[in-house]
Amino acid sequence: MSMEFIVKVEESRPASDGKPSAGPVYRSIYAKDGLMDLPAGLESPWQFFSDSALKNPGNKMLGRRQVIDSKVGPYVWLTYKEVYDSAMRMGSAMRRRGVNPGDRCGIYGSNCPEWIIAMEACDSQAITYVPLYDTLGPNAVEFIINHAEVSIAFVQENKLSSILSCLPKCSSNLKTIVSFGKISDMQKKEADELGVSCFSWEEFPQLGSLDCELPPKQKTDVCTIMYTSGTTGEPKGVILTNGALMAEVLSVDQLLFLTDRVAAEEDSYFSFLPLAHVYDQVIETYCIYKGASIGFWRGDVRYLMEDVQELKPSIFCGVPRVYDRIYTGTLAKVSAGGGLKKKLFDFAYNYKLGYLEKGFPQEKAAPLLDRLVFDKTKQALGGRVRILLSGAAPLPKHVEEFLRVTSCSTLSQGYGLTESCGGCFTSIGNVYPMVGTVGVPMTTIESRLESVPEMGYDALSSVPRGEICLRGSTLFSGYHKREDLTNEVVVDGWFHTGDIGEWQPNGAMKIIDRKKNIFKLSQGEYVAVENLENVYLRCPLITSIWVYGNSFESFLVAVVVPDRQALEDWAANHNETDDFKSLCKNLKARKYILDELNSIGKTNNLRGFEMLKAVHLEPHPFDMERDLITPTFKLKRPQLLKCYKDCIDQLYSDAKGLKA
Repeated sequence: MSMEFIVKVEESRPASDGKPSAGPVYRSIYAKDGLMDLPAGLESPWQFFSDSALKNPGNKMLGRRQVIDSKVGPYVWLTYKEVYDSAMRMGSAMRRRGVNPGDRCGIYGSNCPEWIIAMEACDSQAITYVPLYDTLGPNAVEFIINHAEVSIAFVQENKLSSILSCLPKCSSNLKTIVSFGKISDMQKKEADELGVSCFSWEEFPQLGSLDCELPPKQKTDVCTIMYTSGTTGEPKGVILTNGALMAEVLSVDQLLFLTDRVAAEEDSYFSFLPLAHVYDQVIETYCIYKGASIGFWRGDVRYLMEDVQELKPSIFCGVPRVYDRIYTGTLAKVSAGGGLKKKLFDFAYNYKLGYLEKGFPQEKAAPLLDRLVFDKTKQALGGRVRILLSGAAPLPKHVEEFLRVTSCSTLSQGYGLTESCGGCFTSIGNVYPMVGTVGVPMTTIESRLESVPEMGYDALSSVPRGEICLRGSTLFSGYHKREDLTNEVVVDGWFHTGDIGEWQPNGAMKIIDRKKNIFKLSQGEYVAVENLENVYLRCPLITSIWVYGNSFESFLVAVVVPDRQALEDWAANHNETDDFKSLCKNLKARKYILDELNSIGKTNNLRGFEMLKAVHLEPHPFDMERDLITPTFKLKRPQLLKCYKDCIDQLYSDAKGLKA
């Protein structure tokens, strides 16, 4: 294989001692002489911020739109110096409250200036910050506070009541609550009775001072513990050190330097992807390191595009769902423009695409058409974007191609996990053949594929496929208090991601499958499918169920084998005379079973996206003859998908009200 974008640094390994075979170890060509090292003297991300504040004290740093009398105005900015002073006071106030270096501080709320100030306050005092968020399930916040022994929490005003309601179960750890805004006397009193002190955002810094001595910091200090959904209920706390976070940020800078243009003071970033996740946090830390400005959304998805238009960012991180909205919105506008405009657009699109495919960089593919035609389409994101990043789920190829042609910006699709401190693979914005892939390893990472024989993936075949394994300086240091789980995924220094990849001939990586039976829906929600199947199997009307979803769809469907007796009883009661096989095709029968399954789901507290939108009734039990189950009756998912592919497609198109 002439892999032009990666270099081999170690040979493959045959299967032995019950360990599957593994392919060669590769690095990106941008790290061919060695993985990126942290410069000497860099010990904490606090230095990124304090250096920027020293260099550009008057520059705009954090902005939000002012809302007066429910009318929304322009962005109003805090400067680097203002944020620095605020973080210093907050940090000093935390020490006053007995929170010391190495202790844990919770941050709970949607993206806003206060979130970043709380994070920087923690960095200044070498306090580990722990994002709290409630999409991990109802008791997640309480679980995380106790598991990470969080002693202070910064909390958004509208989350105060939910944190107060879990205080009885976590007040042995949590002693201080600081609101992002105000806090009522009632709320203070309620907390006070449990021995917890509450402060408003204005009150708290008055406990601190600006000339507080800062503690020494080290690369090996734990910067943050980020909780992520486990397959089995309880969230897992991913430990990320100062060194890992800084190396990730510097690797982003190095790759932009080598393949595009680094961020600078005049750049602005639009912040809406949750700061509780590593993807957005890394990019915001990168912006702070480069002295750029960060504008926050209002926290309401209905006004997302309106906020983007107002900020006119130059750097935008999105997820496929947002890009898909831009794609459909732009196409609708083009069609509404009438026949001639549409013809011109199609001509320009195909012309520019042709030059991109020939290998021309974005700005040289069709500069004239960019001015004539695509100047309008790029206004979708405000008109100033020069770097688009996509992550969190696979970006459909047609959407990626569309954005590369019409956005007048480079676009990189990346792949990463909390455990790899964000991106571990990234496509190179100006290399068109990387479309549809996640590109090459970051400059801090080495990667190899490990065969997964039970799924038929062979890392040593001519088209190498297998589980993506990583090693390098941006990996996590383990799961907090769960060495057992750490040892399951980190073996001989290699982190096993659970994702199945395929090396492309040019050295780019394509994600093709997931090893565990946990996957993401298109809106980014994780689904642990076995748990759901076990819940639905409590329904007496069915004998087996296979639940299906994928990261291009936003809801779940299922193939169900009904209980024959139960279905025939229902038919008798409803004057249906069909035999069992025909009953399985009966729309009323299908609706009856679907409704029963979803009511079981409701009683078992399944969330909306875990419910079923449509079911196919299958009269024949899943059997070994068709290779649909293992001898121990475990479902063979890839084979089920092959067997029922047409049913699944039909279920999705019917549920969306499309006639296939």
